Amino acid sequence: MLLHHEFVRSAKKFEKKLAVIDRTLGRRVTYKKALIGSLVLTNKFKQYEEGFLGIMLPNTVGTVLSVLATVMSGRIPVMINYSTGAAANCEFAQKKCAFKTIITSRALLEKVGCPHIDGMVYLEDIMKSVSFFDKIRAALKSGLSAESIIKKIHQGEENDTLLILFTSGSEKEPKGVQLTHKNISSNYESLTKAYFFNSDDIFLANLPYFHVFGQTANLWVPVAEGMTVVTYANPLDFKTVCEIVREEKVTLMAGTPTFFWGYLRNSKKGDFDSCRIILTGADKCPDALRKGFIDKHGKVLLEAYGATETSPAITVNTPEFNRPGSVGRPIEGVRVRIENYETSEECAVGEIGKVLVKGDNVMKGYFDDFEQTSLSIRRGWYDTGDMGYMDADGYLWHVGRLKRFLKVGGEMVSLIKVEDVLEKLLPPDVECCVVEVPDALRGAKIVATVTQQIDEKAILKKMSEQLPSIAVPSRFVVLPEMPKTGSGKIDFRTITERVRDIVQGR
Repeated sequence: MLLHHEFVRSAKKFEKKLAVIDRTLGRRVTYKKALIGSLVLTNKFKQYEEGFLGIMLPNTVGTVLSVLATVMSGRIPVMINYSTGAAANCEFAQKKCAFKTIITSRALLEKVGCPHIDGMVYLEDIMKSVSFFDKIRAALKSGLSAESIIKKIHQGEENDTLLILFTSGSEKEPKGVQLTHKNISSNYESLTKAYFFNSDDIFLANLPYFHVFGQTANLWVPVAEGMTVVTYANPLDFKTVCEIVREEKVTLMAGTPTFFWGYLRNSKKGDFDSCRIILTGADKCPDALRKGFIDKHGKVLLEAYGATETSPAITVNTPEFNRPGSVGRPIEGVRVRIENYETSEECAVGEIGKVLVKGDNVMKGYFDDFEQTSLSIRRGWYDTGDMGYMDADGYLWHVGRLKRFLKVGGEMVSLIKVEDVLEKLLPPDVECCVVEVPDALRGAKIVATVTQQIDEKAILKKMSEQLPSIAVPSRFVVLPEMPKTGSGKIDFRTITERVRDIVQGR
């Protein structure tokens, strides 16, 4: 399946239907207009160098059409994170993938405080350059049959790279993940079977398009299925997002626990009545958040698990098969193996080990990084770097990154487990993150980061009743705002650096 071809087929089948409701710019675009717009941009993008084309744009109809046009013109979109360090991210992507042109917008640069970078081309200027003749030519082409249009745009193979996304960089320098048409289309087909996606669905697209879930669930799944996408550029604008869900009668939405806490606190009863599927992932879903949505809205948050390298879905909970606390069962076509992190032998049911994944959703590899690709994919199995276990019914229980386990006094301690205990003892409005700090005597010590001052003595006493003494934090550090990546995940790398500086007095 070539996904840009599927968009053309959907556009011809659902010409009069709304393809994109752009709540950022206040535009409503039908599939017919989306097809014409993407054909106009396809012709414009052909003037740029072949190969990679950077895209740094917020969630708008212009971004959807730009990604489609990039692929339709035979280029490969390199999605760039603008949420933090936009300028540095642009230069990193240009250098890593050896390209120059980045499609962006002046409005975005002004909003995020990013200077002009050599190679930037502004979407506002591209749209001003569109002539009456350009529009007529695209409109005439859009009037052809779907298969005739497909013959006039880029062809390609299903194993060709569809796009490049960068890993979050929450732990180390970002890597360029090459995802193919086959990777994402296999995920689309499996998720459609799990959640019964159909063309009547309305998908909220508030996850940034530089994030893998934004790409798969908020772009390619909807346009391949003929859904309506509701774009909004700021998932942290909690009150507005809740209003959008209510007003546009959104049926599908997804986000991180951070986002859903905001939606829970800023929503009114009835805001989520139209939603039939609400997915949460990227970080562990707290029991209190799950309970909050049931109590206030009568809606079940379905926890899922995935990675940029797996396009993204690996396991999902569904309305029919949901085990709260787990991250669900493997989607169709995906195999999960739990492997002992020392012996590499397969773990027994209930035994914690490394989570390995095999399937058509596993990436082509890291761009220009054969060594890291070889370390991450062995005999077809992708090593997620996560730890977990399978229960007797095939549900996966995620217990944290392998890097978030440490040895203290010869014993393995899960920082996720420490966080889980701490989180339940804190007031609902206090966030926490537990990190490792080097210690000259013990090798490592555990430090808990919280967003407000707390009664440390009382908390530590309760924690010591539930954890072995080596797992109890040695001290607390207050960070008024917990650093997060643009997709809403906890930024462990930044937090660890800040905490180490504080603890070591730098």
